[in-house]
Amino acid sequence: MWSRHALGSCLQKLSTLDTDNVDERRHKVTLVILSGICIVASVIWGALYLALLGPTLTMFITFGFTAVIGVALMVFFATRQIEMLLYPFFLMILWNPIAMQWSLGGFSASGVVMTWSILAPVGALMFQTVRIALWWFAAYLGLIAISLVFDGQVQQWAKPVSHDVSMLFFGMNLIGPSIAIIVSMTYFVHAFQKAHERSEELLLNILPAPIAERLKEENEETIADDFSEVTILFADIVDFTKLSGRTSPHALVDMLNKVFSAFDHLTERHGLEKIKTIGDAYMVVAGLPVVRPDHAEATANMALDMLAEMPRLREEIGEPLGLRIGINSGPVVAGVIGDRKFAYDTWGDSVNIASRMESQGMENRIQLTENTYAHLRDEYVCEERGMITVKGKEPMMAYFLVGKRVTPRSVS
Repeated sequence: MWSRHALGSCLQKLSTLDTDNVDERRHKVTLVILSGICIVASVIWGALYLALLGPTLTMFITFGFTAVIGVALMVFFATRQIEMLLYPFFLMILWNPIAMQWSLGGFSASGVVMTWSILAPVGALMFQTVRIALWWFAAYLGLIAISLVFDGQVQQWAKPVSHDVSMLFFGMNLIGPSIAIIVSMTYFVHAFQKAHERSEELLLNILPAPIAERLKEENEETIADDFSEVTILFADIVDFTKLSGRTSPHALVDMLNKVFSAFDHLTERHGLEKIKTIGDAYMVVAGLPVVRPDHAEATANMALDMLAEMPRLREEIGEPLGLRIGINSGPVVAGVIGDRKFAYDTWGDSVNIASRMESQGMENRIQLTENTYAHLRDEYVCEERGMITVKGKEPMMAYFLVGKRVTPRSVS
């Protein structure tokens, strides 16, 4: 037996084009499901009318719906253009049940078969705009009003049926549209939720969760925050330019993907926030957008794990990859910039100094500023490198992070 997923995949292949976006695919498949249910219902209704009432006008009207929508469905499968099915279906599902009701002798005699017409405005809500759906709903209400006015005149066409048959008509015309609505809406909403979850996942890959939530608020146009104390880490692959010159584009991208994916896992494990990658450089920050007092310690642990991960990456990639890491602590400004392809970024002197710590560092070493060293010296082993020249700054003291102390140093 086919699973729901297999059936959905089959309908997608039959109904959609490779160029369709997610919304177009959802609309087309839902419309096919709704049309299919109504075709099956029209065959059942037509056969029932034939058996109970004989070859009446109602039977021909009912099978007329089957024929028109069946042809429209085949044209749609051939062209995969939703308009080929959408407008025939809406017009027929709006008008056909009304015509059936009149031919059967009105509301009571037909079992209010025109309840099927509600599928036109309901379908418009799924496949078109709210404004267009309201027009379909107005047409539906208008036909109800006309039917109420002329119900006495059409009652003369009613054929006598038993109470059981009358109740059967009522039951079918209440259950049938309900099934059509719930089945089509179930698929539509399920597909929408999947697309929404995917969009949320992509958004959270771009922005921190708290920032994404704020960005979705309509009343907050600009997101910018000051953070008095964070720790910034930059990491860079040594001699990447030379490596890229002798590596194919595909192999180069694959290599960067493996390295940065490994770093992404470490970022998540240590609770840091990845800001961006710039070429072969990788930037993370601890202490934003949610403030944390152990920002320096978390970043130090991240840096040590990055170096520890390099031997495995070198073996997997087959290249003698080296890594420089620079870390600095201090205040930053962070916010979202851009209307298209927006990004969460950080600015400030602290960021620039962290970048200089990396670029003027040493291969497979973690270079720290004195600010970061002050946070780490009691629980981590650090080596003094000495004074280094930093572009645009006075010479500053730098340290190398070696590892975590087995026994924390006592505070004097």
